[in-house]
Amino acid sequence: MRTWAQTMRFTLEQKGVLLEDQQPSMEPVMIGDAMEMMILSILGPQLHCEWGLPGYEVALLTSVVFIGMSIGSPLWGNVSDKYGRRTGLIGCMLWTLYYGLLSSFAPQYSWIITLRAFVGFGIGGAPQAVTLYSEFLPVKARGICVMLIAAFWALGAVCEVVLALFVMPTLGWRWLLGLSVIPMAVFLLFSHWLPESPRFDVLAGRSDEAMKTLEQIAKDNKKSLPQGRLISRSPQYNRGRVKDLFIPQYLRTTLILWFLWLANAFCYYGIVLLTTEMYQDGDSCGTTQGAKAEWKCRLECNYLTTEDYKDLLWTTLAEFPGILIVLFAIDRIGRKRSMTLSFFMFALCILPMYACIGRVSLTILIFVARAAISGGYQVVFVYTPEVFPTEIRALALGTSSGFAKLGALLTPFVAQVLLRFSASFTLTVYWVCALLAGIAAQLLPIETLGRSMEEQGAEHESGAEHTSSL
Repeated sequence: MRTWAQTMRFTLEQKGVLLEDQQPSMEPVMIGDAMEMMILSILGPQLHCEWGLPGYEVALLTSVVFIGMSIGSPLWGNVSDKYGRRTGLIGCMLWTLYYGLLSSFAPQYSWIITLRAFVGFGIGGAPQAVTLYSEFLPVKARGICVMLIAAFWALGAVCEVVLALFVMPTLGWRWLLGLSVIPMAVFLLFSHWLPESPRFDVLAGRSDEAMKTLEQIAKDNKKSLPQGRLISRSPQYNRGRVKDLFIPQYLRTTLILWFLWLANAFCYYGIVLLTTEMYQDGDSCGTTQGAKAEWKCRLECNYLTTEDYKDLLWTTLAEFPGILIVLFAIDRIGRKRSMTLSFFMFALCILPMYACIGRVSLTILIFVARAAISGGYQVVFVYTPEVFPTEIRALALGTSSGFAKLGALLTPFVAQVLLRFSASFTLTVYWVCALLAGIAAQLLPIETLGRSMEEQGAEHESGAEHTSSL
C-alpha cells in the first residue's frame, strides 16, 4: 500500500510529469501583475505635475495600492486554500481587470486613490499563480521552473516602460492605465483550460478529480501513471487556518519569512521609485534642501522625459540578468544562501550612491542593485511554497505577500518623501534593511533544496492515513 501523498509524489516527481499545455495561462498573470506595479513609478510623477499634487499625496497614491494588496493577499490566500487555487486566481484577476479599467476614468484625486486601492486588493491574489504552478512541478525542476516563469514578471515590467514610452507623450496616463489591463483579459479568456491543483483536490476529498487531472497531464507529456488509484479516507476541512502558521513546527519560519518578504518589497520598490526620483533631480545627486525644495518642486514640476523613460527601461532590463544569476545559484548553493547573496549585493550597490556620481554611474549601480533584489525576490517566491504543506500553502504565501505589501506601502514615504530632506539618510534606511534581511535568511531553519513538498503538517499526518490501492 502507498499513501496518497507518496503516490502523488511518485507521479509528479519520479515520473517527471509536468504541466505543459496549460502552463501558458500563468504568464499573463505575472505580466499583468508586473505592469500594474510598474505603473506606480510612472503615474506618480505625472499626476504630481498634472494635478499639482504635493509630495505626500504622490506617496499616498502609491501606498494605497499596497494597502489594498496587504489586505487582499491573505484573503485571496484563504480563498485559495478553502475553495481552490483556480477559483482564487480567476477571482482576483477579474477584480483587478474591472477596477484597473475603471481607474483610467478617474476624474479627480479622491477617485484615483480609491480605485487604485481596489486594484491593489485584486493584485494581492496574483502570487497564488505561484502556488498553483509549483504544485504541478517535480522536485528536480521546481526551482528552475518557478524562476523561469518569474521572467515573465520582468517581461511585464519592461512592457510597461515601453508602453509608457509611446503612450504617455501622445495619449496620456489614462490610456496607459486602460491598456495595462490587457494581460488580465487574456488570462481570463484562457482560464477555462486552467486545471485545479490535484494536491488541493485530494485534500478536499475530490480524488476522482485529482486523478483526471493527473491522467490528462501524463497523456499530454507521454508519461504513464503508476498502477492503482487515489483513495482519500476523509477530506481535510481544516485548510487555510491562520493558527497553523504559528505551530512550533512553522513559527520561526513564518516570522522570518514575513520579514524577508517585507524587506524584499521595501528594497525592490524602493529602488524602482528612487530611479525616477533621482533621474528627475538631474545633476543634484538626489539632494534637496528641506521645505524650500519641496515648494519649488510643487511649482516647477518636471515631467518624465524620453531620456528618463529610456534610462528607466535600462534599469528595468536588470530584472533579466538578476533572474539568470539566481537561476544558476538556486539549485547549487541553495535557497537560503541565494537570498543572502542577493540582499548583500543590493546593500553593496547602495554604498557608492552616497557620493555625488554622474548619471551613467548611477544607472549602472541601479541596474546591478535592481538585478540583485529582483533575483532575491524570486528566490523567496520559490522557497515559501516549498516549505509549507498543501493545507496552508496558499495562506502562507498570501500572508507573506501581505507583509511584502506592507514594506511596499512604507517605501514611497522613504523614496519619495524622505529623499527630499536627506538623500544619505534615505540610502541608509535601504542599506540597513538589506543587511538585516541577508542575515535573517541564514536563520531560516529549513533549506528546501531537493526537499519534496508536504501535503499536511506533522500534527495532521499522525492523525489520519490516506491510502492508495495498488
